[in-house]
Amino acid sequence: MLVAAAVCPCPPLLVPDVAAGAADELDGARTACADALGLLAASRPDRLYVVGPADEGARGTFLAGSTGSFAGFGVDLSVRLGTGPDAERPLPVSLAVAAWLLQRADWADAPVEGLGVGEPLDGVRCVSAGRQLAAAADRVALLVMGDGSACRTLKAPGYLDERAEGFDAEAARALGTADVDALLALDEDLAYELKAAGRAPWQVLAGAAEGAGLEGRLLYEDAPYGVGYFVAAWS
Repeated sequence: MLVAAAVCPCPPLLVPDVAAGAADELDGARTACADALGLLAASRPDRLYVVGPADEGARGTFLAGSTGSFAGFGVDLSVRLGTGPDAERPLPVSLAVAAWLLQRADWADAPVEGLGVGEPLDGVRCVSAGRQLAAAADRVALLVMGDGSACRTLKAPGYLDERAEGFDAEAARALGTADVDALLALDEDLAYELKAAGRAPWQVLAGAAEGAGLEGRLLYEDAPYGVGYFVAAWS
C-alpha cells in the first residue's frame, strides 16, 4: 500500500556540479526536494520505488545498486541507486538525478528500486504499473521524477506554446492536492506536444495512490528555463 510519495523535477541542472555557475538558480528546488524526501523517510516505508521518464532502451526496472553518470553533461560524477551489486544497465537521466537526491539525503530507510517509463505509455498502463508498485509491500513510498511543459517561454526547449501555462497550472494543482482523478485526466497528446516528461510518471503515481487517502502539499512551483518544475509531498 502506498503510504507516501514525493514528486520532484528531474533536470540534470538540479545537480550543482552540472549546473556549475548557475547552481544557485535551483537552490529553492533542491531545498524543496530535500524536504519532500524527509517526509518520505518519516513515513517509514518498507520499500521505495523511484519512477521517472526514460527513453527507449532505458525503460523497465532498475535494481538497487544500479549506477548512473553525468559524464554526458561534461561532469565526472557517478551515482548509485541504493545499495546492491553493480548492475549492467546504466540509469536513465531522471533516475540518476533521483539517485543523487537520495545520496544527498543519506537515504537508508528502505530498499530502493527504479522504474523507467516511456513518454508513449498510455494512462491505463501507467495506472496498472502504479497499482503493482503499491501492492509490492505493506508500506510503499514513491519518489516520482518528472517535469512539466517545456514550452513556457520563447527560449524554452520547446519554444513558447500558449497552452503550456494552463497545463502546468492544472498539473501543479493536482500534484499539490493529491488529486488522483485530475492527474489521470491530463491529456496525453497535449502533454506530448508540450514536451511534459512528467505525465507518465505522475499517472503511475495516480495508479499507486488509488484508495490510499493521501493528502498533498505543493512545496515548489516555478518555470526556470521555460520548463515547469514542481515539488510535492503526499502523505
